[in-house]
Amino acid sequence: MRDGYMRSDPRFVDWRNGVRDDPANSDTERRPWLRLVADLLAQGVEVCRARIVSEPVSDYIRFQYHLTDPNVEAGEQVRWLPRRRASGLALPGNDFWLFDDSSVVFHHFAGDGELAPDDEEFTDDPAVVKLCADAFEAVWTLAVPHADYQPT
Repeated sequence: MRDGYMRSDPRFVDWRNGVRDDPANSDTERRPWLRLVADLLAQGVEVCRARIVSEPVSDYIRFQYHLTDPNVEAGEQVRWLPRRRASGLALPGNDFWLFDDSSVVFHHFAGDGELAPDDEEFTDDPAVVKLCADAFEAVWTLAVPHADYQPT
């Protein structure tokens, strides 16, 4: 839900310096997430990600968009929601991953987008899980599939 994350990431630094077609972006050894997504799909698990972005998008969001094709090729479903379309939604205050509608991991970031020292928080509190599940479903319904989204 942020417009920038970990701007110290070497891949982002390279991207800002013009590197666009680094084969490492699709390499499952350098991007283990791609292998994890493929393995999860082989087990019948869906992996869905929704990104809420301000428009015009920041350089960091352009970078994320650039890296998303390999995620989709690995089987991750990705949608983008322009922030102006999210005004009527009740959203948790932090980025999160929802697992099987039974638990949530929140990610905490510092003001500069770097991970905070207490970067992860786990909960299986039913009220919090429901809040996150409802929020994700609302975002997912309004969001644009990656193949159809063009950052402005």
